[in-house]
Amino acid sequence: MRKQISALLIAICCFSFTSCEELGDVIGAVGNTVGGSQLTDAQIAEGLKQALKQGTTNGVNILSAKDGFFKNAAVKVLFPPEAQKVEKTLRDVGAGSLVDKAVEKLNRAAEDAAVGAKDIFVNAITQMTITDAMNILMGEKNACTNFLRKTTSNALYSKFNPVIKNSLNKVGANQAWSEVFTRYNKIPFVQKVNTDLDDHVTNKAMDGVFHMIEKEEGAIRQNPAKRLTDLMKKVFAKQDK
Repeated sequence: MRKQISALLIAICCFSFTSCEELGDVIGAVGNTVGGSQLTDAQIAEGLKQALKQGTTNGVNILSAKDGFFKNAAVKVLFPPEAQKVEKTLRDVGAGSLVDKAVEKLNRAAEDAAVGAKDIFVNAITQMTITDAMNILMGEKNACTNFLRKTTSNALYSKFNPVIKNSLNKVGANQAWSEVFTRYNKIPFVQKVNTDLDDHVTNKAMDGVFHMIEKEEGAIRQNPAKRLTDLMKKVFAKQDK
C-alpha cells in the first residue's frame, strides 16, 4: 500500500494544473529570466520545479477546503472493499444515515490532513535533480507521478499517516467508524470485519491525488494548447520531437 502514498504530493500539483493559467504564470516567471536564448538543462529543471511547487501550494488549498474530497467523485474516500458488505447490510436494515455520516467523516479527515503535507511536497520537489527533470520531460505521460511515487513513498507515508490518524480523531471519524461496526456486529449471524481505518484513508487520499495529477500531466504533454507560455512551449517541445 505504501507505493500508493506519494499520492498527496502530486494531488496537489494536479489540482493546480487544472488551471493552466496558474501553471503558465509560474513558468512564465522563469521565462523572463532566460529571454529568448536556448534553454539549458538547468533552466528546464528550474521551470519544472517552480511549476510543481506552485501546483503543490494551489492543490493543497483546494484539497483542504471543505468538500475538497467529499464532493469530488474522482477522489472521494469510500468504505474499504472488505467493509462494503457492512455498508450494504446496514443500509438494508435502515441504518444508511449512520453509514453516510461515517463516509463524510473519512473525507473530512482527508481534507484536514492535506494541509500538513505542503512542506513535505515542496521539499521533495526541491531535491529533484537536473537528470530527474530531463527524465520526467522525456518520459511517459505519467513520468512526474512515477518519479514522486518512487522517491517519496516511504517518507510521505511515515509523515502523512500520523496526520491522518490525528485528523480522524479530530473530526470524529474514528467514533463514527466505531458506531458503524458496533451497529453492524449486533446484527445476527454476521462475521466481524477488522479494518485498519488509518491506513485505508491515508492510501485513498494519496490515490485520489495521483489520479488527478496524472490526468492533468497527460493533458499538458499531449496538447500543445495547454502550454500557455513561451518557456512551457520550449520545454515541452523537447518531448514532441
